[in-house]
Amino acid sequence: MTKIYHMILCNSDIMKILAIIKSLPLNDCWLCAGTLRNFIWNKLSGINETLTSDIDVVFFDKNISYEETVALEQQLKDNYPQYDWELKNEFYMNTHSPNTPKYTSSKDAISKFPEKCTAVGARLDDRNQLELYLPYGEEEILNFIVSPTPYFEEDLLRYNVYLKRVDKKKWNNIWPRLTIIKK
Repeated sequence: MTKIYHMILCNSDIMKILAIIKSLPLNDCWLCAGTLRNFIWNKLSGINETLTSDIDVVFFDKNISYEETVALEQQLKDNYPQYDWELKNEFYMNTHSPNTPKYTSSKDAISKFPEKCTAVGARLDDRNQLELYLPYGEEEILNFIVSPTPYFEEDLLRYNVYLKRVDKKKWNNIWPRLTIIKK
């Protein structure tokens, strides 16, 4: 059991969110990205913040349109208004990254997020056991390192998106221990 696995398993808020996500009629559905990254950094920094904003959920289904995704997101917001849900169908999300072909799954999309520390996913499996997806391991996120995923590093346009994103986010203001890698 990894440290991140234990942190998530011991947090009743995250486990409640994972149960909500599991109940959705969506394929390949994960809690991911900033929700988990920020939770981990806050926990390691001793920041006691509730999980109410930016609940990042991804799924992968070619049969669900953008409009249907928006409607599903609104249902989540109506049914669980204590959370600020962001629901994305990764079947369509490749258009948000330069030179990116269609993703093949949610895991494929997560592995191609801009930063390794953001490329993290969690869900409950068919037996209600916690499943983590950490395509780049947990070392960087646990050590407050922000670096581009290989996918963003290999393409100049994508790498520039990474650079602009880390500058815009100003994560160092919240977590001063961060080391942001820029080459």
